[in-house]
Amino acid sequence: MADQIGKIIDNAGKTRKIGNKMPSNFIEGGKLPPQAVDLEAAVLGALMLEKGPVNDIIDILTPESFYKEAHQKIYGVIRDLFGDSEPIDILTVTQKLRSKGELDEVGGPYFISQLTNRVASAAHAEAHARIISQKHILRELIRISGTVIQKAYDETTDVFDLLDESEAELFKVAEGNLRKNHDTMSQLMRMAVEGIEDAMSREDGISGVPSSFTALDRVTSGWQKSDMVVLAARPGMGKTAFVLSMARNAAVDHNKAVAFFSLEMSSVQLVNRLISGEAEIGASDIRKGNLSKDEFSKLFERTKKLANAPLFIDDTPALSVFELRAKCRRLKQQHDIQMVVIDYLQLMSAGGSGGNREQEISTISRSIKEIAKELDIPIIALSQLSRSVETRGGDKRPMLSDLRESGAIEQDADLVCFIYRPEYYGLTEWADNTPCNGQGEIIIAKHRNGSLEDVRLRFVGKFAKFENLDTFDNGAEYNPMLPNPDFDTDGGGFRTVQSKMNDDAEDNFPSDFLEDDEEESPF
Repeated sequence: MADQIGKIIDNAGKTRKIGNKMPSNFIEGGKLPPQAVDLEAAVLGALMLEKGPVNDIIDILTPESFYKEAHQKIYGVIRDLFGDSEPIDILTVTQKLRSKGELDEVGGPYFISQLTNRVASAAHAEAHARIISQKHILRELIRISGTVIQKAYDETTDVFDLLDESEAELFKVAEGNLRKNHDTMSQLMRMAVEGIEDAMSREDGISGVPSSFTALDRVTSGWQKSDMVVLAARPGMGKTAFVLSMARNAAVDHNKAVAFFSLEMSSVQLVNRLISGEAEIGASDIRKGNLSKDEFSKLFERTKKLANAPLFIDDTPALSVFELRAKCRRLKQQHDIQMVVIDYLQLMSAGGSGGNREQEISTISRSIKEIAKELDIPIIALSQLSRSVETRGGDKRPMLSDLRESGAIEQDADLVCFIYRPEYYGLTEWADNTPCNGQGEIIIAKHRNGSLEDVRLRFVGKFAKFENLDTFDNGAEYNPMLPNPDFDTDGGGFRTVQSKMNDDAEDNFPSDFLEDDEEESPF
């Protein structure tokens, strides 16, 4: 009998030992989604204890940020109370849950009261909220990755559609959880004053990315950070030639890194244009290879600077806004690009399948402006004009209403410019009766931070580039063949004196001339 009792005790002990080991063996190698349930409870308790943390946390967390479903519903009620400007405490939260029929689902009044007992102070509520947000981001990344893996194994999935969808989902996570905080007035004032001091230290007054077109830079002070600049014209007016000349000037003359996204022309075609303009050899001769040895030597010598310029050309066709954002971010990180050029906006895609073309262009335009603000660089987007310009009488100057397919382009842009060449329509004179052959005009039709002016440039069609017109400092066009109407008159500021070089007599200048000469020189 005693032996049987001993065996039973031994077996019970063995069973108990095995039972103690089972939980650790059971969870070994298992995985749980990233979570911080204790911090979730602490944050909810802090929100119901004090009203101060609500203003800090409401912009950091959403109901989906919480891992536990009961916590999601409680936080959703807290957000509703905050939106209705009602007090937030145990009683109001409990009543709101009861009115929605969710009180029992979250654990009843006792569960809510226990949340406030878990926290003694709301001092670290914001830090706890950021940890909760990070855990939510990790869960979203796991979810997105799982979906991508599942679709990647599906042979019917289009790989490029999958790339767009994946990138779109990732951007949604980033935009929803990593928003910029506000700046204080003292910080903004300091940044503004620093910008003013920097502009004062520059002799040319250029505070942005210079275009090297003197008259244009005088109006814009260079292309400014975070600006979206829309440059529009009819086909064949010289849009690509203008932005290519501008990108070359910024990269070669000022060593500013520029990204050029060409959806219309190949990168080699753009480089051939650059070579033609730099070496001043006709584009057709370069394309056909009709070059003498001297011309080839000149080409080689003049394009050395161009070869080392920080100009990055991407000719990806049908570029989506998601690809554009990713590539711009990468170029900003790797090469610190200072300006982006897109040629041209209507050839881009929004990456989605819904909506009409006007809505798609609106999405593209809005996204370009967002990228400009995010990277703090100017983005110059080329755009087509509608055919209504061709049907218009007179000189056919473009207007803002001519922007094609969407009014959102005009709304989103900080600066809208048109390229206008009268000789394109067979005209030989400007409105002021001056010759317009070989000239173009940049019409600034919208300028959010400056004046509206028209800037004339020289267009060299043979080399597909724009140049400055020869000008005096006052901006008047220089023409060496025009006589000075004020010459030899009192109003001209000069006095003509007859030469007495061969006269032995003493010089007898007019008395008034001597009096003027005795005055103190302003120089």
